[in-house]
Amino acid sequence: MEKIEHRTISTNGINMHVASIGSGPVILFLHGFPDLWYSWRHQLLSLAALGYRAIAPDLRGYGDSDAPPSASSYTVLHVVGDLVGLLGSLGVDRVFLVGHDWGAIVAWWMCMMRPDLVKALVNTSVVFNPRNPSVKPVDAFKALFGEDYYICRFQEPGEIEEDFAQVDTKKLINRFFTSRNPRPPCIPKSLGFRGLPDPPALPAWLTEQDVSFYAEKFSQKGFTGGLNYYRAMNLSWELTAPWAGLQIKVPVKFIVGDLDITYNIPGTKEYIHEGGLKKHVPFLQEVVVMEGVGHFLQQEKPDEVTDHIYGFFSKF
Repeated sequence: MEKIEHRTISTNGINMHVASIGSGPVILFLHGFPDLWYSWRHQLLSLAALGYRAIAPDLRGYGDSDAPPSASSYTVLHVVGDLVGLLGSLGVDRVFLVGHDWGAIVAWWMCMMRPDLVKALVNTSVVFNPRNPSVKPVDAFKALFGEDYYICRFQEPGEIEEDFAQVDTKKLINRFFTSRNPRPPCIPKSLGFRGLPDPPALPAWLTEQDVSFYAEKFSQKGFTGGLNYYRAMNLSWELTAPWAGLQIKVPVKFIVGDLDITYNIPGTKEYIHEGGLKKHVPFLQEVVVMEGVGHFLQQEKPDEVTDHIYGFFSKF
């Protein structure tokens, strides 16, 4: 880990913390919620050893990157803009792209908006969902799962932060990372995260040191930056209307765990395996479903995920 270099890059009006290691073709890794560059620690080291320059930023709102206060500053246009500026500052013309969770959503949109910058994409956890012109995304989730669904619960500024503040940050991180329940996470206001049972013992793939790293960063920064991605979902929907109907036209490999909540949303398995995803992502070349694996697959099965990434990118 000490070989990983850290620097701050000015891009799109913010200062972005970037971790990097190695030399060669560039792989850009994008994390999700509640995560950091650190989620890609295993892949940074292993893919650098395989001849790549591995780069993983803290996305805006996270870790050691700036966190603009307004939720309206967290649309996919803002975040893709941050990455375009980052690549420009680093003098990088094109990258291999890897995303997870919110980073996967950003990766899909980066491929949609700036396919000229992306050689190929390995995306994990979250499938590409085309823009529904008649329903805003938060409204769609509310209709499907109710107001207690976590995305709906995250909408009101300050409310969920107050709930989180009543839970030890280490326990909160542990709960997020070690959940094995594939059902839609619904958290009634009367219960809150503070009312959830204590998490089980840490699995072998997540150490006390790992949890402490996350807890320290989120204790310093808070969770508002990450939550603002959810609060900007409907605004992103409005602003991305010009791209409605376009396909993702870069080579893609998609990986998901069979215990991931995203894979178990009603209709998702059929969409992935019966041609729906391929319709919108015509250069989709591979789909991998990892058995017995949850949401944070790049940490839970780091070697397997590295092998999948390397096996795909080495073709290009």
